Amino acid sequence: MKEYKSNNLRNVGIVGHSGSGKTTIMESILYYTKAIDRFGKVDDGTTVSDYDSEEKKRKTSISTSVALSEWEDVKINLVDMPGYFDYIGEMIEGLRAVDMAMITICGVSGIEVGTEKAWEYISEHKLPRAFFINKLDRENSNFEVVLKEIKEKFGISSVPIQYPIGSEENFKGVINVISRRARIFNPKTRNMEDSDIPEELIDKVDECKQMVMEAVAETDEVLLDKYFNEGSISEEEIYQGLIKGASKGEIAPIMCGSALLGIGINTLLEDMIECFPSPIDTTLYSAKDIKNNKYMQVKINDTDPFSALVFKTIADPFVGKLSMFRVITGKAKSDTMVYNSNKEKEEKMGNMYFLKGKQQFQTHEIEAGDIGAVSKLQYTTTGDTLCDSGRLLMFDTMDFPQPVFSRAIVTKSKGDEDKISNGLTKLLEEDPTFSIARSAENSQTIISGLGSTHLQVIVSKLKNKFGVDVSLEIPRIAYRETIRKASDVQGKHKKQSGGHGQYGDVKIKFEPRIDGADELEFVDAVVGGTVPRQYIPAVEKGLKECIQHGVLAGFPVIRLKTTLHDGSYHAVDSSEMAFKMAASLAYKKGLQEAHPVLLEPIMHVEVTCPEDYMGDIITDINKKRGRILGMESVERGQKVIGEVPQSELFNYATDLRSMTGARANFRVKFERYEEVPSEGIDKIIEANNNLE
Repeated sequence: MKEYKSNNLRNVGIVGHSGSGKTTIMESILYYTKAIDRFGKVDDGTTVSDYDSEEKKRKTSISTSVALSEWEDVKINLVDMPGYFDYIGEMIEGLRAVDMAMITICGVSGIEVGTEKAWEYISEHKLPRAFFINKLDRENSNFEVVLKEIKEKFGISSVPIQYPIGSEENFKGVINVISRRARIFNPKTRNMEDSDIPEELIDKVDECKQMVMEAVAETDEVLLDKYFNEGSISEEEIYQGLIKGASKGEIAPIMCGSALLGIGINTLLEDMIECFPSPIDTTLYSAKDIKNNKYMQVKINDTDPFSALVFKTIADPFVGKLSMFRVITGKAKSDTMVYNSNKEKEEKMGNMYFLKGKQQFQTHEIEAGDIGAVSKLQYTTTGDTLCDSGRLLMFDTMDFPQPVFSRAIVTKSKGDEDKISNGLTKLLEEDPTFSIARSAENSQTIISGLGSTHLQVIVSKLKNKFGVDVSLEIPRIAYRETIRKASDVQGKHKKQSGGHGQYGDVKIKFEPRIDGADELEFVDAVVGGTVPRQYIPAVEKGLKECIQHGVLAGFPVIRLKTTLHDGSYHAVDSSEMAFKMAASLAYKKGLQEAHPVLLEPIMHVEVTCPEDYMGDIITDINKKRGRILGMESVERGQKVIGEVPQSELFNYATDLRSMTGARANFRVKFERYEEVPSEGIDKIIEANNNLE
């Protein structure tokens, strides 16, 4: 493959709402630039980027993929990112590898929640952005309506640098607003051919060019003066201003076309090269200089020592681990030693590749600003920095959303535990929004993700990649028991059966612990040696073992204070075991007399949402036996803070998404235990007895 310097690279991330045509845009660009010789379709499962079996089955992207193409001495790395909400982590990964995010919008549907989410994440990362209004050949598509929506939603800095010729089934070409060059699509050659601007569109094109000039002028004082004095600026100045404004995120160019038919792909490529920033035009990487313990902005260049950011990991049971990375400074070279500053380990850069979907093209060198992959790194995971040991840098790590949807894994075949563990560990390497926990109390493996579909895909991957068939169920809740009243009881263990007998006798007071702590409080109040010193630890040990199982439903007991204050012993027959048994008898009797109650875990919940949904969310929390603690204004709306029983939250990710059109998100953490309402106790006890 031809070598490309940093200024001849374009790294473009394709983002947007699910179904807006991102994968088809990538496919169309690859086909037009002859990177592929057959135009694949999502519905047929034949596209370059949706190569995973799950993506083919579901007919949607679930993983970020990279594909290179070459056009007019420029290498374009396209990064296709899923639009479905369960895979926001994939978008976060992909955005760290690109210089420009191109937000795809359906010309029929207009701005959707996925469009808004993409804009939010792009703004958080301070990333340059552009728009591509797709599917203009469809019935009810309307460029003007979508253009107006974009400007109203995202501001006047969003400017059309292209304008469509025709609409719906008569959509046939694209006009470059800046150069005023019109081209009509020839379906036989799949090329765009020069044409005159239709007379009825001349005023529209002039109006759009005026928007572009105003936006460019506002980014530069010299251009602003010229624009005010002369009323216009030159074509060359517009392009230079566009690159400068776009690279700072001050201008968002808007383009248009139909990816499926190929209309506008040629003009899109032209504007990618003319208006999109190259790696040297952007300063996107904040890094910590480990030696000086200072933060700095790192400009992409090939003169500084090597550094790279690993933005994605692919774990394949047959091929092994593949780490996708972007070179920030210097060059990556195969068969060299580099330093992982996050793990503080040396790694060997073995075989390196350029990627086109699942295809790998081996290379010995990767330039600054370019994207590649390396196989079989031992310690490196997603978000890690690789660098030259002579210049230790650590780039900012990625901030992934917390997993909020949990299920327990149920094995369908005995003896699969090791295979499941191995498979989950591998999948964990490639998905930072997924987590695994082991509940020793309930003997369950709990997996957590961002939604139901996310976990269904994990289960499918376990089966297809690792040969393990599992199902999912709602995790068992870790209930607790405690007491409401005090009781004072005797526990006497006496057994005589030839030879030495067994004798232990204790009197213990059981009462609720009022200092807020959950652990067992044991008080030794024995006087006069009624229970010998050597047996008192055995009584405490016996009680600690007993509290693992309560008397109501067998759940662990918390907030219990026990006072050993009297007892008796036998000079020959008493032993530690006998006193443990006596403590156990006292425990059962004492708790039954002390009004035992069941406790459930209460979770602290914070929901961030647009203000319009506040009422629905508060009503829903109240329905879930929750309580509202407060509300506060945040950058994108309101934050509702509350407490909700855990048993009501297992489907909350789905409920909230449905309630708010996926515009809200939430965080949850354990807060404390509270008493279960009386009407729910019998059902919990029955369910737990059925498990035993």
